[in-house]
Amino acid sequence: MRDTGAMARGGYTYCMTNKARGVLYIGVTADLAARIAQHRDGTGSAFCRKYGLTRLVLAEAHEDITLAIAREKALKAWKREWKIRLIEESNPDWRDISDLVI
Repeated sequence: MRDTGAMARGGYTYCMTNKARGVLYIGVTADLAARIAQHRDGTGSAFCRKYGLTRLVLAEAHEDITLAIAREKALKAWKREWKIRLIEESNPDWRDISDLVI
């Protein structure tokens, strides 16, 4: 039986960009809304700040943060063309989807 006193929290993998087919940033977080706000106000990652990555184009929810971390590592290892295909399968216009998922 699983110890319910130490239940893992869920998490998200997500992708930020500056424009369609632009610079991509793959991240992981337990609080998607807070993390996107950090990226937008310049207190998120230095990489996002440097390249002006403020558009959320992909978000995947995971039941357990460890699954989200594993997915982030896998996505970061993917070829760029694979990441673009993944984004375009659910978001062909590269819209900012933050209003849909947050």
